[in-house]
Amino acid sequence: MEECKPILNTGLRGFKVATTKISDVDGLAGKLIYRGYLIKELAGEISYEEVVYLLLYEKLPNKKELDHFKKQLAEERQLPPELILSLENRPKDALPMDILQAGAAMLAHHDPDAKELSLEAANRMAIKLIAKFPTIVAAWSRIRNNQKPIEPNPSLSHAANFLYMMNGTIPDDELTGFFDVCLVLHAEHSFNASTFAAREVASTRAHMYAAVTAGVGSLSGELHGGANTRVMEMLLEIGSVDKVEEYVTNLLDTGGIIMGLGHAVYQTDDPRAHILAPMSKTMGERTGETRWYEMTKLLEQKGKEAFKRKKGRDIYVNVDFYSAALYYYMGIPADLFTPIFAIARISGWAAHVIEEQFGGAAPKPVLYRPDSHYIGDYCGPDLCAFVPLEDR
Repeated sequence: MEECKPILNTGLRGFKVATTKISDVDGLAGKLIYRGYLIKELAGEISYEEVVYLLLYEKLPNKKELDHFKKQLAEERQLPPELILSLENRPKDALPMDILQAGAAMLAHHDPDAKELSLEAANRMAIKLIAKFPTIVAAWSRIRNNQKPIEPNPSLSHAANFLYMMNGTIPDDELTGFFDVCLVLHAEHSFNASTFAAREVASTRAHMYAAVTAGVGSLSGELHGGANTRVMEMLLEIGSVDKVEEYVTNLLDTGGIIMGLGHAVYQTDDPRAHILAPMSKTMGERTGETRWYEMTKLLEQKGKEAFKRKKGRDIYVNVDFYSAALYYYMGIPADLFTPIFAIARISGWAAHVIEEQFGGAAPKPVLYRPDSHYIGDYCGPDLCAFVPLEDR
C-alpha cells in the first residue's frame, strides 16, 4: 500500500488554535460579529472610539465612559520628539508599512509600561498605540514630502484628527463620518494572519509593542494587506469604464486574478463591501469624478460573470474592492491604504493580545509551539555521516 504523505503548508486552515470572545466571522452567512454585535448594525451608528472601547472592555460605553475614553485617546496622540527625529532621518522612499512597524517598536523605548506584565499596563499600552498609530502614518506622509508634521488636534475625533494631520484641513462631517465607518469596518476580523501573529508573540509573554509590531509585519505582506492598493492600481491601469470588460476578459484568459474578488473565509459577499460601496458612490459624486466608482461597480459585475463562465463557480467581492476608490476620493495616496488598515486594526490586535495574556480560557498564556513534519531524508533512512571540512 502506498504510504500516505502528509499535507503540508495548509496555512492552519481548519485548525482552531485558541478560544476568543472578541469576534467571529461566519463565512457561509456573510456575517462579521464584534463581541456579539453584527458589524452591519454598528457601522454608521457608533463611532470608532466606541468600537475600540467595546473590543477592549467587552461592552459598549455609556456617555460618561465614552467621554473619558475619548479624552484618554486624545491625550496620547503626541509622538516622542525622538521618534519624529528618527522619521525625519529615514529614506524618503522607505515603505510606509516598514516605517509604521519601526515606529511601533520604538514607542516601547519610551514607555515604562513595557516593563510590566499586567492587565492594567496592557490596557494603557493599547490606548497609547491606538492613539499614536494615526500620528505616525500622518507624520510620515508629510515628512516624506518634505513637509513638517502637523500636531494632533485634541478637539477632533479619532477619524477627523487623522485627516487633519494628513493635510492641515479640518474635514467636514460627511468626510469624517465616512472615514470613521472605514475604521469601524476594519477594526477587527478574528484570527486573520496579522492577529494570529500578534497572539503568537503575546503567548511568549512579550509586551504589547512586540506583539503589535509582529502584527504590522504580517499585514505588510501582499497576501494579507495591500489588496485595496492593488485594486486602485488596477483601476488606474484600466483608466476608463469602456475598457473594463476587455480588461477582465484578457486578465482571466491569461491566468490573472481580479484584485478585490475572492476571500479566504467568506463564501458570499463580504458584508463590509456592501457598506463601503454607497459611500464610494457618494464620494465620486462629491468630487465630480465618478469613474472610479463606476469602474469598480462594473468590474464587480463583469468579473463575477466571467469567473462563473470560466470556472463554473461563483466569486464574491471583499472589503478591499470598494475601499480603494473611497480612500482615493479622500485624497489618500494608494501606498498608505495598508497603513490605514493598521490604524483601524490596532484596536483588534490590542484586544487579542490582552485576551491571549489575561482573558483566555487558560489562566495564563499557553506558549504557541506547533509541530512540523520533517522530510529532510538527505541520506536515505540513515543519518548523514559528518565529513570534516578538509575532506569535503
